[in-house]
This record gives sequence, C-alpha cells and structure tokens, in this order.
Amino acid sequence: MVSMQNYFSSNIKLLRKRKGRTQDEAAYALGMIRSTLSGYENEVAKPSMEVLMAFSTYFNLSIDSLIKVDLSTIPESQILQMERGNDVYLKGNKLRVLATTIQEDNEENIELVPEKAKAGYTGGFSDPEYIKVLPTFRLPFLSKEKKYRTFQINGDSMLPIPDGAFITGEYVQNWFSIKSGKPYIILTIDDGIVFKVVENNIETNGSLRLISLNPLYQPYAVSVDQLREVWSFVHFISSEMPKANQPKDELVHQLEELRKEVQAIQTRLDLN
Repeated sequence: MVSMQNYFSSNIKLLRKRKGRTQDEAAYALGMIRSTLSGYENEVAKPSMEVLMAFSTYFNLSIDSLIKVDLSTIPESQILQMERGNDVYLKGNKLRVLATTIQEDNEENIELVPEKAKAGYTGGFSDPEYIKVLPTFRLPFLSKEKKYRTFQINGDSMLPIPDGAFITGEYVQNWFSIKSGKPYIILTIDDGIVFKVVENNIETNGSLRLISLNPLYQPYAVSVDQLREVWSFVHFISSEMPKANQPKDELVHQLEELRKEVQAIQTRLDLN
C-alpha cells in the first residue's frame, strides 16, 4: 500500500509540473484548495475514490496508472500515447456510462436521433433527461443482449446509402476492438455525428482515420481524445432506393472541371 501511495504522490506532482501548472492552478482546476493538493503530493493525505477520479480526468490517465505505474520511468512519448487513450490499464475498456431508456419489461429501447436532434445530441448524449425525450422503438430481430441506437444521416458522403437514411448501430465500449474497413457511427467533439468507414490506428498513433464511400470526400484522422461514442453499423432504413455509384473516373473528371471553373472565377476576380 505504501508503494502505491508513493507512486500516486510522485505521479501527480510529475504530471502537474509536466503541464506547467502551479499548485494553485491545478488545485483550482481540481476543485480543491492548494493545501489539500499539497497534502496529496507530499503523502500527507490519502485520496478518496472521488479524488482519484478527479485526478484521472484531469490528467487523462487511468486510476490504475496513477497508482501503480512509476511515471518517472516512462518515456515522454509513451505518456503521450497513454493520454491519447493507449493506456496500458485502459486498453480501450475505460468505463463509459451510456445514458439509455428501457420499457416496463426492463428491456432496452432503440433510441432514434433524427436529423433535427443531432445538434443537441452532441451536448446531451450523456444526459439521461435528454435521451429520455428521444423517440424510441424496437426491432425483434436484434439481440436483446446488445445496445442499439439509430441515427439519421445527411449528405452524400456515404453514397450509395442515400441522404436521410436511418443508420442503426451497436454500441462499442472497447474502441480497440474497432475493425478497420468496417463502417461506424462516430460522435466527435468537433464534427458531431458522422458515419464513415474506419481505419483503426489507435494502437499506433492514437487516432481513427475516417473514410467516405464517396471518393469525392477525402479521408481524415480524428484523435481518440476527440471521440465520445462509437457505434458499429448494423443496418440502414431508407424510403429511397440506393443509386449506383458513378464510375470513379467520371467523378474525378467532374471534380477537375469544377476546379477549373473555380480557378477561372478567381482569375477574373483578381483582374478586377
């Protein structure tokens, strides 16, 4: 127990200084007074579970790592990877509490996030009161042992899946289990809800590469610390028949023509 406490004290001091924070600044961010933080750093006081959780959130490391790992022996590059989600004690299994709804028979609903609710979902996804007002339904052919949610997509980035389609996803707790080349619904801080084919690079650089089916859209990477929820694609529902993708060469030609038109307009503007 003593060694674990020693690691915690030395670790939080190391991490605070690594952030370039004074005790006053760190204590303010953690919601405590400076003398309390000083007590933890100097092994005078023992942290409660609530305090451990606060430090875990503040430093973006698991409680196990804060207590059991001597971070002074860990290279900076590895600490960065741990902060990005590649924590040896997390391994993608960090508990993420999912707000959900159930019926009187104690079975979970499938909540529907329509287009008009997507903006609110980004901020309310973890709020049980927000989730409670979403429309709900059930599908008898889906497993009762898994959690599902349906999102309405917009745009043409995932053609031939049409604009306005409803995509049902299965909740993914362990982000390290994301399979490259498979489609997922991703909730991110900056982009909100996106539906993309995913390349899982969490092990190598702490990110996911998001790829559209429509080749006109370029792939882009999202850091794991930007992620909030991940749902694996199950099926989609649409009132429209999917349209066949245009041949890639034709799409590239159309894009090139559009670029030429934009350049011509820019040239005329410059001349004026």
